[in-house]
Amino acid sequence: MSENQNPNTGQEVTSASATAPDRFEDPGVPAHKQRLTDTNPHATKRNERIIALIFGISCLGAIASVVSYFAVRPDGTTEGTRLSTVLLGVTMAISLLGIGIAAIHWAKSLMSDHEHVDERHDLASSPEVRAVAVQHLADGVEDSGIARRGVLKGAAVSALALFPLTFAVPLISSVGGDWDVSKFRHTIWDRNKRLAYDPSGRLIKAADLTVGSVAHVIPEASQEEMQSHEWITEKAKAVVLLVRLNPEDLRSDQSPEGETWSYDGIVAYSKICTHVGCPVALYEQQTHHLLCPCHQSTFDMADGAKVVFGPANRPLPQLPITVDDEGYLMAQHDFVEPVGPSYWERLK
Repeated sequence: MSENQNPNTGQEVTSASATAPDRFEDPGVPAHKQRLTDTNPHATKRNERIIALIFGISCLGAIASVVSYFAVRPDGTTEGTRLSTVLLGVTMAISLLGIGIAAIHWAKSLMSDHEHVDERHDLASSPEVRAVAVQHLADGVEDSGIARRGVLKGAAVSALALFPLTFAVPLISSVGGDWDVSKFRHTIWDRNKRLAYDPSGRLIKAADLTVGSVAHVIPEASQEEMQSHEWITEKAKAVVLLVRLNPEDLRSDQSPEGETWSYDGIVAYSKICTHVGCPVALYEQQTHHLLCPCHQSTFDMADGAKVVFGPANRPLPQLPITVDDEGYLMAQHDFVEPVGPSYWERLK
């Protein structure tokens, strides 16, 4: 029996490799199919009007976003906040989607849809190739017809110009009317303000803390004050982490002027990371290190909360503390430097 015969049928079997060509011919680009807008001027005008209409809807969405921002303000309730957020989100989506849909419809219906093939070449383009690329860009601008389609050009420019207002107005408005960045330099901590547990508000005695213990701390306040929006806002800057160390382990507990800022091994530092403001609350008792969960900045609580690892570039601000006549922990005064991440007006 021949090697090329099927053992079951005895027929000759032709090898696939024997009949396959060495190289497949390039099938090329399929023939171009004309669109209705390529042959019918009325269809072209109709699509121009549709695109201009979509750009117009985008403009209306941007204007509605700005109007809703000022007309429907959060009133402190869940329903009011939800309504304001939904209105802003929907109107911003209409504005941005209008720009995207109009641009796609413009490209699909009015711009050239001929397929082009570019052969692979070296990554380093020659001056001639770069000149051709620039020419292609110029051809694309010419193909879009933006120079002779004034209505579409005006609609596109209007939509693109108005859309940034949907996020620029809320951002600028949220900064405040006075732009007083010095507010970041102060918190509600004050002289003789006692320390309390967060969130219960129960006062803290030095005797309550054992070596190695950690407490999340807020300034003393009445229950009525703690329910107010203003106090909650200020609390965000004033949160503190309290740690009791063995006094012999402390390597730095004094201000630059020599003032003692700790009490019997108890130190208090701002809980707001100096990198981007995340809450720093992961304490390693053996190493006295405090870790930020966001970007792993690490601070040494035994050495002035100095940075020992991570992207933070300055120590956590320390709250100077002492005790009153009843043994309750209290602040000597406010932080001497701004809490949180650095900003453009910081002096240090």
